[in-house]
Amino acid sequence: LQFFQTAAINVRDNVGEEVDPEQLIQETCRSCLEQAKLLFSDGKKVVPRLPHEQAVPKRARQMDEELSRRGSPIPKKRKGRPPGQSLSNDRGVSGMAGWKLKVSEPVRRDGPKWDPSRLTETTTFVLGSRANKALGMGGTRGRLYIKHPHLFKYAADPQDKHWLAEQQHMRATGGKMAYLLIEEDIRDLAASEDYRDSVDLRLEELKPFIPPAWMTEKMQRHMETLRRGGDAPPPEDPPE
Repeated sequence: LQFFQTAAINVRDNVGEEVDPEQLIQETCRSCLEQAKLLFSDGKKVVPRLPHEQAVPKRARQMDEELSRRGSPIPKKRKGRPPGQSLSNDRGVSGMAGWKLKVSEPVRRDGPKWDPSRLTETTTFVLGSRANKALGMGGTRGRLYIKHPHLFKYAADPQDKHWLAEQQHMRATGGKMAYLLIEEDIRDLAASEDYRDSVDLRLEELKPFIPPAWMTEKMQRHMETLRRGGDAPPPEDPPE
């Protein structure tokens, strides 16, 4: 699991913040367990396979038949090799490729919500952790960013976090990552069909605040960079 965690974090750093490392680790472990089942297959029981694995055995049989027709020797399997192990790499590559394509879909950053001029000295912001709680997702760190990648979020730098801690908007926890979101965006989400009837809605958890002008200016520049297709700077620490 420690190895998988390191690999999953690398995927998130390379693909983008919309990647959920925990979900990727779970999918990898599930795939490992499916492979382990093959060790106990006696040829009579049908081992359940994931949907994207169904066509693999047929392809292998076709290859064997083609080799037989050509008179080429069919490579013998090594003794003790679990059935289907030779196909594990194909499964792993196809599974990861499909997953990566899904998370790599471009996020649209246009329209009035992505106009930097909407960020003024009176615009109110909320911490990402509080937005998660307000929308009923407090138990899953980062779920809000995965579910709604179109939201503007700003990763606070050390100077920002110092101000936030001084104003008691967050604890002075050192390296902990803090995201800032626009209060209006979160309230719009809360009023949407997905959330307005939820019993877990807790808008009193938002605790909005107005940042200083110098911080707002940084967020304006950050929004403009993202809107033009630039990349956000990689987070220095795990998301809150």
